[in-house]
Amino acid sequence: MPNHPPELLLDGPADATKAALWTDLQARLAPQENVLATLPVDLDARLHFGGGLLALTERRLLVREPGAADWCEWPLGAGLQLRHGDHGGVGSLELLDARARLAQWRFTLGANTQALKLLEAFERRQAVLAGESQIDDEAEADDDALGPREQQGAPSTWVLLRLWRFARPYQTQLIIGFLLTLASTAATLVPPYLTIPLMDKVLIPFQNGQQIEPRFVMLLLAGLLGSALLAWSLGWARTWLLALVSERIAADLRTTAFEHLLQLSLDYFGAKRTGDLMARIGSETDRISVFLSLHALDFATDVLMIGMTSVILFSINPWLALVTLIPLPFIAWMIHLVRDRLRTGFEKIDRVWGDVTNVLADTIPGIRVVKAFAQEGREAARFKEANRLNLAVNDKLNKTWSLFSPTVSLLTDIGLLVVWAFGIWLVSKGQITVGVLTAFIAYIGRFYTRLDSMSRIVSVTQKAAAGAKRIFDILDHVSNVPEPVNPVKIQNLQGRIEMRGLGFRYGNRTVIRGLDLEIRPGEMIGLVGHSGSGKSTLVNLICRFYDVSDGGIYVDGTDLRRFGVADYRRHIGLVLQEPFLFFGTVAENIAYGKPGASRAEIVSAARAAHAHEFILRLPQGYDSLVGERGQGLSGGERQRISIARALLIDPRILILDEATSSVDTETEKEIQKALDNLVQGRTTIAIAHRLSTLRKADRLVVMDRGRVVEVGPHEELIARKGAYWRLYEAQARRVEGSDLDAHAGEPLIAAQIATVAATHASVHAELTPGGA
Repeated sequence: MPNHPPELLLDGPADATKAALWTDLQARLAPQENVLATLPVDLDARLHFGGGLLALTERRLLVREPGAADWCEWPLGAGLQLRHGDHGGVGSLELLDARARLAQWRFTLGANTQALKLLEAFERRQAVLAGESQIDDEAEADDDALGPREQQGAPSTWVLLRLWRFARPYQTQLIIGFLLTLASTAATLVPPYLTIPLMDKVLIPFQNGQQIEPRFVMLLLAGLLGSALLAWSLGWARTWLLALVSERIAADLRTTAFEHLLQLSLDYFGAKRTGDLMARIGSETDRISVFLSLHALDFATDVLMIGMTSVILFSINPWLALVTLIPLPFIAWMIHLVRDRLRTGFEKIDRVWGDVTNVLADTIPGIRVVKAFAQEGREAARFKEANRLNLAVNDKLNKTWSLFSPTVSLLTDIGLLVVWAFGIWLVSKGQITVGVLTAFIAYIGRFYTRLDSMSRIVSVTQKAAAGAKRIFDILDHVSNVPEPVNPVKIQNLQGRIEMRGLGFRYGNRTVIRGLDLEIRPGEMIGLVGHSGSGKSTLVNLICRFYDVSDGGIYVDGTDLRRFGVADYRRHIGLVLQEPFLFFGTVAENIAYGKPGASRAEIVSAARAAHAHEFILRLPQGYDSLVGERGQGLSGGERQRISIARALLIDPRILILDEATSSVDTETEKEIQKALDNLVQGRTTIAIAHRLSTLRKADRLVVMDRGRVVEVGPHEELIARKGAYWRLYEAQARRVEGSDLDAHAGEPLIAAQIATVAATHASVHAELTPGGA
């Protein structure tokens, strides 16, 4: 099976150096050894540009560094690791074993996407070799994508610094907020200082028989009131300003994460649960917003308060100030000890809470199935178990936190007791006055209160760090369907599709291999074959939901990967077996692919899809609301709306994936009339088990185990009495495909075909699909 490196296909013909490297690499491969990923190593050890290539196969790593005369290789095995990094615009990959670094390669960051792909492929392959992930290379299921795994390491608090990317547009407001925080903190430190003259010059002299001077007392009281009002107004202003900024940072983070999520390829979603992604973009951003608006602000205030209070304390009496700091080393040690436990604990809580939301995301949309099979108790038990695990993880974390917080309070109380004792001794020796001690105690109360508050910030900081890590896991993921650097503009798409040496893997599972096929413009192709033969995967590759592993797909002679993804998909119409409708009006669903369509265009598309009549019977016609996922409409009605949606964008390439398999015969007739209008003049690829659809195709392509085994019109394939004929006869005679395995020497297509009712001429046959 030929191998083609992705980087040689993205931007047109490769230069001579890359082509020579690839040819040389191919010559070194053993029989049946496939290249899983490649990386152009375009920098040498002195960071000079050059031509090099790093390749990963199922067995080893091979590299030819820039300027090197020969290849180096390392067999894959236990203890071998790859470490990725980048600095100053230069990316690097380090190869390590248990003892030392074996090699290091550098590249410009333009190749960073390929480096991440190679790293993921390396980790998956190492897991397979270690027996951690048993993957059948010859598995037949073609709809079970193996998505990328995220690293499950504990979140570092430093991940919060990456939020500066989203805070930078609001740096002016943040500076103003910091100045307001500084001013309000300073204002709160004025009252304790005013207690010194209030005690030493007013209250104590009064106890000794002296008269109180009203004007001086009023001045001190006015100072206390003024500082309190100033601190309140400044605190309100900074809280309001920073709350606005934090909400906008969280909103930008939420929007950026969702936009990036939409750009990722389908393999990412294949490994993720809906509830988990909802929790990340929803509750995690809310948690970060609360942290920025409240806790980060409190932390900044605490730091300023402790710093400024320390300066005042040392200015009043250095020895007493030193006694005040006695609890600090113990509190710092406890914070360090607890932080490591909290760091992993909150990450576990986030994952377990994702499991709780996953149960909700599964059950609520599928409530009809739940009730139909009377499985309410089972789903309630699932939720109860997920909730129990969530409770257990929280209990474990709370056990640690419940010990930490009171211990910090105890240490501060002991510190205050030591200060009282030492202060009384100083007063008895005449080294300080009672007023100074009173002010000192007031400052120490604020000092220890802020110190206790700072210790508690460890909890919310680790929560925010865990949430930020889960969001940046999304933002850091690179799509496996990248945009080309210099996309080719689509001027007038004809719809000619060529597949040359096509190969594709889900992870390490081969689904399509060595496939060659040409589809002419305007031709209708029917894809047939048993479940797992690769039909849906082939359609997904044509839509570029995934990128090929080997070979290429060429549309009008241009490699598919050279088109802009969105630009290319605008020319594709997709009608699925289970049409998906969004919550909204009928008109909005029809116009989903063309939001600016006029009402006349929408009605015209609905008429062509034979949907206009039933739409008019709805309460508000085209403005009638359809429920979530189209509930309230029959399967045939939803299908005709989806056909109208495809008609409206006028695609040059049309994909029909089991478009009539789940409806009754009368409804199928209506849908078939709509499909007849839809396929006219378009390159059409239809996956269908019903022969009424397939017999109208110009050619039928019979697939088995990821390969094309027969191609031709219906009558010709029947006359051959080969794989397609056996499939046809199996349906007509109502026999199972396992009875047909006696045809030695011919590809087996009809294995495990479900019993269906059909005749040769007029009865529409249907295979019970187990997945295309």
